[in-house]
Amino acid sequence: MGKLRNLVLGLVTLVMAGSLTACDDGRSGAESAAKQLASALEALDVGQLAFDGKDASAANDELKAVVGGLDAKPSVQSGDLKLDGDKATFPLNYSWNIGSAKWEYSREATLKKSGDKWAVQWSPSLLAPELADGQTLSAKTVAAQRGQILGSGDAPIVEDRPVFRVGIDKTKTSEDKWDASARAMAELLGLDAEDYAKQVAGSGPQAFVEGIVLRAYTADITEAKIKAIPGGVSILDSMALAPTRTFARALLGSVGQASAEQIEKSNGALRAGDTTGTGGLQQKYDSLLRGKDGVEVVATAEPAAEGATPETKVLFSTPAEAGTTLKTTLDLKLQQLAEETLAGVGPASAIVALKPSTGAVLAAASGPGSNGYNTALLGQYAPGSTFKIVDSLAMFRNGATPDSKVDCPSTVTVDGRTFKNSEGYPESSLGSVTLTDAFAHSCNTAFINARDTVSQDQLESAATALGVAVEAPNLGVDAFLGSVPGEAAGTEHAASMIGQGKVLFSPLSAAIMAASVANGAPVSPQLVLNADAAAAQTQNPDAGTSTAEGGTASPSSAPATVPASPASTKPITKEEAASLSTMMRAVVTSGHAGFLAQVPGAPVGAKTGTAEFGNDDPPKTHAWIVAVHGDLAVAVFVEDGGLGATTSGPLLKTFLTAAG
Repeated sequence: MGKLRNLVLGLVTLVMAGSLTACDDGRSGAESAAKQLASALEALDVGQLAFDGKDASAANDELKAVVGGLDAKPSVQSGDLKLDGDKATFPLNYSWNIGSAKWEYSREATLKKSGDKWAVQWSPSLLAPELADGQTLSAKTVAAQRGQILGSGDAPIVEDRPVFRVGIDKTKTSEDKWDASARAMAELLGLDAEDYAKQVAGSGPQAFVEGIVLRAYTADITEAKIKAIPGGVSILDSMALAPTRTFARALLGSVGQASAEQIEKSNGALRAGDTTGTGGLQQKYDSLLRGKDGVEVVATAEPAAEGATPETKVLFSTPAEAGTTLKTTLDLKLQQLAEETLAGVGPASAIVALKPSTGAVLAAASGPGSNGYNTALLGQYAPGSTFKIVDSLAMFRNGATPDSKVDCPSTVTVDGRTFKNSEGYPESSLGSVTLTDAFAHSCNTAFINARDTVSQDQLESAATALGVAVEAPNLGVDAFLGSVPGEAAGTEHAASMIGQGKVLFSPLSAAIMAASVANGAPVSPQLVLNADAAAAQTQNPDAGTSTAEGGTASPSSAPATVPASPASTKPITKEEAASLSTMMRAVVTSGHAGFLAQVPGAPVGAKTGTAEFGNDDPPKTHAWIVAVHGDLAVAVFVEDGGLGATTSGPLLKTFLTAAG
């Protein structure tokens, strides 16, 4: 019985062994080899694989040479394997992230069994479709046309304009000259030689390494001097530019190649060589303006002869998607006029012009002394006596009228601090005078004396009633709209009455205040008309946008009024605005802005302002003036400018006269 049992078990074992041997046709080894190949291609390192008739090291070198220009690694998966004796075939499914595009394709791979090992049959066609021996792959960005920035009436401000891209084309000189050429080009262009030489050395052998972009050749940088450097080239191209290098630069920003910092902060949206916005509207709306670049994957063959043009073939491409046009309210003529008016001003300065009936920002110029800072919209300065427009509105709401009598002494002392009128204040306007007279000659003491009847929170309320120190949902650009504290006592409250203390305005907010008087209702400024087009876009992570001053814009024909904040504040009425207009006109007809009476056209109403700052003795002063002229409201500011009437006043006259 035991012998029979052992015989049966032996037969079962023999049958099972025969069955396993029959099933082990080599598939598991082939599948393992297929997965190893896919993994090695994904790592771009096939140096450890077995090849049929090919040295592994040579195959690895060829792989790196073919795909090195793509500057990426693929995802590679092996598909279902077909076994035919000692031969196995299977698909390799590739997926590359090339720029913003995904390039996907399949190639058929073949394994051949030699002994107990499976070896790869190597061919360039294994790496990409239609790839032949000796060809290499490279990725090329197809730049999207950047969106324009338009001004009022859809007049182009920023549009494609011709430029020359100057740099070293490494294909046009030998490798041993690259370093010397880079340093010579850096010297010609005024660049850091060491940095530029590193850029040239670190780029691919077929790269053009840009050094600078010129609007036009100069006496120092000529086409002949560029070409005299081995590999030096000047490529005619176009770039999104304003009419001049300085036109509204602080507001618009600029466009150029993305910096390493911008690339790092973009979360993959930007790559080396990409064009992006820096500062201003170009940065804030970069994702809207930039569009979406296309890509091309190109196979390049070695040239047939030295000096011949290499043959190329596009294997994959995606079209570029043009950026969206950004529409603004800027008036090109007034913006240029404002910049020309400020051209000779040394300190930081600004001119802001608004259209009271719509709130459209027509000009927002920051002078050369601002050194690129957007003084017009972002500056924060004590507004001085221009703030007496706010004081007067608060006094009206306590029962005063333009004809009410106020006391204007030479000095007034509050908690031990003495306040006085500005130098040259007319003696004829001291004593008991009308509110209009005190306003026209800017009597500091009269308005400080009103502190007992005008509380600090009433000042804040009057400011917001004039559209100041509130949000600007239609503006579409970062800006400071003013700050008026709701609480202050003693000398701080007294200082607030003459636009000092902790009261801060920007030139934009000063222009808004004047515009609200002209409009008879609080004005909400607007500059970007289609900011809502960017609402669905992912904002550039380094744009530094502010939701308080951003938001969507209404059409330019929309009313300029905005609910004041806090909600309990009553907006300025047409009757109150008419009284303020009367007093602002008196500044011209009987006050110290008589020079504006000569401006042609509609009568001008104005208010000057001088605000002390710093610790000098005597202190330095900010010079202000605001004015209304028909459907135009203007603020002029000079940071270190003496008196508003004598410094900012003439600038305003020049601007209004030329504006027509």
